[in-house]
Amino acid sequence: MEKSITVEGLVERFSLEVLAAEDQLHQKIVKSQARRPGLELIDYFDFLPKQHIQVLSEDEIYYLHTLTEEERALRVGNVVKYEPPCIIVTDEQQGLKYLTKYCNQENIPLLRTSASNYEFTGKLNAYMINRLAPEIAIHGVCINVFGIGILLRGKSGIGKSETAHTLIGRGHRLVADDIVVIKKLSPQTILATHNGMNKEFIALRSIGLLNVVRQYGRKAFQDETRVSLDIELIEWEPDSINNDLEIESKYNEYLGVSVPHIQIQLQAGRDVAGLIEAAANNWYLKKQGYSAADEFMERLEEKSKD
Repeated sequence: MEKSITVEGLVERFSLEVLAAEDQLHQKIVKSQARRPGLELIDYFDFLPKQHIQVLSEDEIYYLHTLTEEERALRVGNVVKYEPPCIIVTDEQQGLKYLTKYCNQENIPLLRTSASNYEFTGKLNAYMINRLAPEIAIHGVCINVFGIGILLRGKSGIGKSETAHTLIGRGHRLVADDIVVIKKLSPQTILATHNGMNKEFIALRSIGLLNVVRQYGRKAFQDETRVSLDIELIEWEPDSINNDLEIESKYNEYLGVSVPHIQIQLQAGRDVAGLIEAAANNWYLKKQGYSAADEFMERLEEKSKD
């Protein structure tokens, strides 16, 4: 099912002024990127995308003011051909009677904001990308460790929530427990959040539900985080060898986005929370171009030359 938001939802979210077609605020928005008409105001091109919100800045409005009434109707008509769910005018532009009349005739909501085009379009696109992004729900826990979003997975009862609780006690932040909603924001980026019902809650066996904000304060929770690591908790395998200088990189895919994946084996007395902190720091250092294994090998090479 295609995700959508209504024009009315946009009006409420950004406190927009409705200038025309007030009875059409139920119209749905399904495209996540607003467009600023340029070519559309000059001529009509069949290959340009349809159903996008059209945002008019002071530049476009100034251009329309310079046209004759006949030319203006033609240029605004070009914009309408792309079936915008609404038209938004930024920078508190005035003198929009002709635009108001046209939008009422075509049943297209005309909205206005005092914000600048640059400021408003950035916020609008970010909001719509988040709301309209493809999403899935997975079983697991999401926690932000040192500013790095981590998915914590494993079979039921293995200790995901208990490990997350330990991390919260060390100053890190819960995002979601039990059900994690994953959203694809771009070909390289996925975002994790809660489903609303489990916001701020963590379930601990033998204890029950805890509200981490009530227990530990606002710093113990955040609404969403970009996912950078996928960590799976697994049972201890006594015959496995995991002391390589550098573990081979593995990945898991979520909505077509590859995320670095590691497994942590559980054993009584093992500091799993500490290992997760180490994994987060190690991921960050690798992103900065540093490898402890490479440095160690360089030291060995230097030693062998002595």
